[in-house]
Amino acid sequence: MTTGSVSAGDDPRRLLSDIRNLTGRVRRDQRLTYVSLLVLAAVTFVAIPFDWLFMRVHCDGSGCTFARRGMLYYWPPALLLAYAAIAVSYVRAARARGLGARVLPYAITGAATAVVFTAAYTAAAAYFPTHPPFAGGPVPFWWIVLDRLIAPWGLIGLALLVLARLERNVALLVFTLSYLVLVLLVLPTTDGMQLSDWAVPSFMSGTNIQLRLSMTPSQLIIGAALLVAGISFSRARRSQR
Repeated sequence: MTTGSVSAGDDPRRLLSDIRNLTGRVRRDQRLTYVSLLVLAAVTFVAIPFDWLFMRVHCDGSGCTFARRGMLYYWPPALLLAYAAIAVSYVRAARARGLGARVLPYAITGAATAVVFTAAYTAAAAYFPTHPPFAGGPVPFWWIVLDRLIAPWGLIGLALLVLARLERNVALLVFTLSYLVLVLLVLPTTDGMQLSDWAVPSFMSGTNIQLRLSMTPSQLIIGAALLVAGISFSRARRSQR
């Protein structure tokens, strides 16, 4: 057995700098941020037709109510499959480079969010039809923010925070915080809006279609944000190699 030694002439600061640079390269090679973002963008876009097809709308003299059953039918299995695909991508890339993958906590967090969403949505669907919150008054903004936080797009942001920590990726952290601000605070809400407020073509003037249409812009914006970020991270990765 032989042991290597460092000559006395070597600069310790230079050696430390080389180690830091090598560590940084390894961390960058472990990152597949763009894969996560692109997969989640695809899942978000595919959710739109499910929301349309499985939404139930009932109108009477007092107004209209709706149930977004597609949320429950689609998102739990979609999130589980998405995070499984992301984890497999990370593991395969890590093995190809002879590196370790640190994606497991992210995948577990993502799977846990799918369970949280399913439980919260099921409980709300069972309780709120007979116990409507804030009946007869406006819905407080904090309630809207909470509702968005436990929705799939809010939970996606929480899981991305975990990924940013695992990858020590400042760029992803900045994007995720901006994404959460967009999802929780910026996107318009349909609460209190009249159907007549939506400018739609005459062939789409039915109440049923207008209610469905009112949900679509936010989903398109969220999917576009994830897609653009995924493409940007992919290009940045190619430029660094």
